[in-house]
Amino acid sequence: MLHYSPMENMQQRLLDIFNMLLESFGKRNWWPGETELEIIIGAVLTQNTSWKNVEKAIDNLKRHNAMDIDSLFKMDRETLALIIKSSGFYNIKSIRLKNIINVIYNEYSSNIIKLKNIYIWDVRERLLKINGIGKETADSIILYALDKPIFVVDVYTKRFLRNHRLYSEENDYDTIQRFFMKNLPNDTYLFNEFHALIVYLGQNFCKKVPFCNKCPLNKDLI
Repeated sequence: MLHYSPMENMQQRLLDIFNMLLESFGKRNWWPGETELEIIIGAVLTQNTSWKNVEKAIDNLKRHNAMDIDSLFKMDRETLALIIKSSGFYNIKSIRLKNIINVIYNEYSSNIIKLKNIYIWDVRERLLKINGIGKETADSIILYALDKPIFVVDVYTKRFLRNHRLYSEENDYDTIQRFFMKNLPNDTYLFNEFHALIVYLGQNFCKKVPFCNKCPLNKDLI
């Protein structure tokens, strides 16, 4: 068991956890994608489905030579829906994907670099105004595609915090996000890798019925 003083240094504890996970699991190299656009598309399509299904949809887009802003903008929604069918909820996702593509095409001249040059909270605000783009999706785009330091929160994050008694305040998205960003160095790589490691932890150990005795973080349990 790791021991901390009553006035526990939360930053140190989180960094200790990060290092234990990194040592146990290795770098996750997440988010997979050859381009920023591919990562953006993946972030939209991965809602409510497995990554394996998203990969099939992305491969299908590539086979149709549609992995660029202009092609996706000109493609009708019905055709796009059929191409991404493997991702599930494909009619809804085709609408959401068209929504964000239309914004990039019309407001940023099809140039994702222009999004990168916008202040992080301004680009977040703009993404959240796009119908169908929620906080987790927007932050995944900002962190993984735009390479900006923001912490992504998901169901695995909340379960990890609860199981390790790290955080007992409100469990809404923004509050949890502020907890991480307040107690960790403002570093894109750290936020990227930490979130990916927590996801892997949640998928394999920190489940609804956790495997604590086999978990690499069993020394952290208090």
